[in-house]
Amino acid sequence: MHDRPLKPWQRRASPLSRQGLLCLILLIAYASLYPFTFQRAAVGPFDYLFAPLPRYMTMFDVVTNVLGYIPLGVMTVLALHPVWRGTRAVLAALALGALLSCGMEALQTYLPTRVASNVDLATNAVGALIGGALAVPLTSPLLDRGWLRQLRFAWFERHASVLLVLLALWPWAQAYPQQFLFGDGDLVRQIWLWQDPDVTDTVLDWVPRLADLQGYLSDLDAVASHVLWETVVTASGTIVAGLLLTLSLRRAAPRVALLGAMFVVAFAVKSSAAALQFSPAQAFDWVTPGAVYGLVVGGALLMALAWGPRTLRGIAVFAALLVMLVLVNLLPANPYYESALQMWRQGQYVHFNVLARWLAWTWPYLVLFYLMAMFDPSHRGPARDVGRQS
Repeated sequence: MHDRPLKPWQRRASPLSRQGLLCLILLIAYASLYPFTFQRAAVGPFDYLFAPLPRYMTMFDVVTNVLGYIPLGVMTVLALHPVWRGTRAVLAALALGALLSCGMEALQTYLPTRVASNVDLATNAVGALIGGALAVPLTSPLLDRGWLRQLRFAWFERHASVLLVLLALWPWAQAYPQQFLFGDGDLVRQIWLWQDPDVTDTVLDWVPRLADLQGYLSDLDAVASHVLWETVVTASGTIVAGLLLTLSLRRAAPRVALLGAMFVVAFAVKSSAAALQFSPAQAFDWVTPGAVYGLVVGGALLMALAWGPRTLRGIAVFAALLVMLVLVNLLPANPYYESALQMWRQGQYVHFNVLARWLAWTWPYLVLFYLMAMFDPSHRGPARDVGRQS
């Protein structure tokens, strides 16, 4: 039986898609122009359009440039629905991708660390075109009264949109090398390292106990092995991501299948990134004893808590998140991890690296803010569902 054509009143715009498109454009601009060290250039901003093809061009650059703009094409088609659909929406995605990339490449003319390239413009535009074409057949089922929309409300709570976005970002936060598997959130450590020594000395003078704490933390590896710390961090990260997903699920949702799919995607992203930016032989170097033990412990606790009361699950996510953030920011850096970062091929695709790194730094804090809002009794949204079982 064929589905009946949708009537105009059955087609729905998606404010979340439009907000997501704006955020994606800002992220692309940030990644394209970082570190913002603009200088006077000897050539015009659009001279790159007529420049000869680069002498050295790798397949990695071509593929990642295409992949980097596919989400832009997808979000453009979703954001334009239902005003523009089909071919018009795909052409709009192509136009937006080409114009955005053209502007970013022109501005890169004034960045000494970047090279404006007509090949980058072409591959970015192709990526937006592919993303738009992929999104067209899914737009109506996802946004209108189609089977994807029905499945979304059958499996997930009504107010789960923001949480679903956070969960969709989590696998991509694993792309950048981490000291511990699933050990995101070491932003505080990085901010401290970025500070001028005079600033850090001033802070230590204001807080005398902090120097003692630093000395104690530098000896943590002597208190317990690196394997134990990795086990704790990985188990905490597993609990955070897994239980966070369950907070959005209804009773009828296939929890085990959805949890399994989310972790499989995270493993695939991590292995693919390692293979591309290290070497194919190192795709699974993240599978260490501590990571395996952490997955086993965290998975067992996740299965034990996944069907418990929602308030208990929320408390468990919050506690595991705090444990993870404390350890990844305060434990001494592993010298093997620091040497591995030196082998990470940053220059081949700095756009991807910058976004992945910032996502890994900030994702846990976004979750922390979401949890505080979700369980705030005065919040009129997800908190209304906190008391219900799902």
